Amino acid sequence: MCGIAGFIGKGTRDDLLKMNTALAHRGPDSEGYWHDESIAAFIAHKRLSIIDPEEGLQPMWTSDGKFGIVFNGEIYNHLELRQKLEKNGHRFHTNHSDTEVLLYGYKEWGASMCNRLNGMWAFAIIDLASRRLFLSRDRFGQKPLYYSYQNKTFAFSSELKSLIAHSSIQASQSTLSLVKYYAYGYIPAPNTLYEKVSKLPAGHNCFVDIPNSAFRVDKYWDFELEPFSNISEHAESTWAEQIGDLLQKSVKRRLMSDVPLGIFLSGGIDSSAVSCLAAKGLPADSLHTFSIGFEEASFDETHYSNLVSKRFSTKHYHKTLSVEKALEMLPLIARGLDEPMGDSSLIPTYLLCRETAQHVKVALGGDGADELFAGYDPFQALRAAEIYSSIIPKSIHPAIYWLMMHLPTSHTNMSLDFKVKRFLRALDYPQKTWNAVWLGALAPHELSLLFGKSIKIDEVYSEAIEYWDQCKQENLLDKTLQFYTKLYLQDDILTKVDRASMLNSLEVRSPFLDIDLVNFVRRIPGNFKYRNGNRKYILKKALRPVLPREIINRPKKGFGVPIGAWFKNGSIAIPNISLINASFLKKQVAEHKAGKRDNRAFLWNTWMLGQFK
Repeated sequence: MCGIAGFIGKGTRDDLLKMNTALAHRGPDSEGYWHDESIAAFIAHKRLSIIDPEEGLQPMWTSDGKFGIVFNGEIYNHLELRQKLEKNGHRFHTNHSDTEVLLYGYKEWGASMCNRLNGMWAFAIIDLASRRLFLSRDRFGQKPLYYSYQNKTFAFSSELKSLIAHSSIQASQSTLSLVKYYAYGYIPAPNTLYEKVSKLPAGHNCFVDIPNSAFRVDKYWDFELEPFSNISEHAESTWAEQIGDLLQKSVKRRLMSDVPLGIFLSGGIDSSAVSCLAAKGLPADSLHTFSIGFEEASFDETHYSNLVSKRFSTKHYHKTLSVEKALEMLPLIARGLDEPMGDSSLIPTYLLCRETAQHVKVALGGDGADELFAGYDPFQALRAAEIYSSIIPKSIHPAIYWLMMHLPTSHTNMSLDFKVKRFLRALDYPQKTWNAVWLGALAPHELSLLFGKSIKIDEVYSEAIEYWDQCKQENLLDKTLQFYTKLYLQDDILTKVDRASMLNSLEVRSPFLDIDLVNFVRRIPGNFKYRNGNRKYILKKALRPVLPREIINRPKKGFGVPIGAWFKNGSIAIPNISLINASFLKKQVAEHKAGKRDNRAFLWNTWMLGQFK
């Protein structure tokens, strides 16, 4: 992976140097710069060399000097695209660089090139022929891209800290973004921590006119559920077979590398599937797998990762996360982020990436499967929530919720009391917000207390409501699938993995997000993904021929850490934050330490926010 940065308008080479220096961890192997002060255009690149290390240096230009690019990502079908472009008369100068394919692809097809790409990317192309800057981000937002227009300057970068290193870009915290942060547990695109700074959303392009820095943002792709209308008697077995075939092809594409490669192996269905299929495409005993364990038994999956490793004869590396190790890493992790992140699994993800990077430069993971195949706990809660809401009068719900809040508190992973309390707190609010409230650190009424003002639900949860309304299917399952795939995956899961991996100069690839696989899975009806309480039903059916029964039938265990216990025993101290209600914060801390409430999510969100003063 790499880091990219640049700007159009006011600024100097010194601004460009500062922006690129801030991206050093994303690309330790080499760096490159280009600027033309006569048109006020500047681009820079930090490189982590994966494909064609010798010839893939950037910025890269076409032979006529009219098109230049800085690129972060991998294009898995670049060899096929190269063949098409060569047939159309384009002559390549590198051996097999996917960066050069993007350059000549843009020259041949323009912005429509993005619809032909299978991969992950964030890139910027200087088009001197049209005097235009073209920016693009991949369909799911696997690679980050920020931009801002201030003081007659349009600037872009892979990371916020790099963007605001430009002298024209001012950074003042956005109050609305902070409210959304506590509402979701992350800051959803296009919002960022700062006013007048945006994330380019997944599946979008941005066109910037070089002479005047005017820009527009266009959507080129959107995830949409379009179930097959004709279902044959044998559709289930046929679909399972096709899923297995498409996933095998996707894994094979992602084994393409000129440097050492490995697999994240938690022992769950998704990572086990990737490990199994990767083992088929590599020489015997050459597959390296990596996992993280925990001292707290309810969070540990070591047994399952060891089982899979032995089954497929991988060379397995395992580390155990202790309280001391986690606390030692926390400040380092926080300093490396662009924005606060409410997902505490960032800790083990960072450690996993750090250990993996000691041995390889590329790793494959199982991200995307839970979103596409209904793998999360809330999918099991939908029907119960629907029944509860239809038979329990609204006037009685507060009393039931109050009683449940007095259940004894446990800090084990996904304990029953945690699930019940989370389940009930969302049911005071519209269905459109259920998923966000289940996942977020605070419910709407608590947000009002925290910020000392009335909260407008339609404004705070605007993204969740928009994706809910956009879903053409009228059932709760499909609307929830769309929420997770379009919102949670982009702004939580993939952001977490990108930051944790890039802080360790490691590239992570996601076979489940292969566009061919996604386009097939999004057409499978929801009742084949979640059936009679069984999550990932059709995926499990596809994997039964290749995975051990213990893995297929095992209960899901999230990649969590025992932060509840750490806050309770004082291992992590909560800072004072001027923007939020001090008395509310004090009460949350006291209740948690006394064991009266499980406020781990709020306390983690607050600790993380405190690192961004």
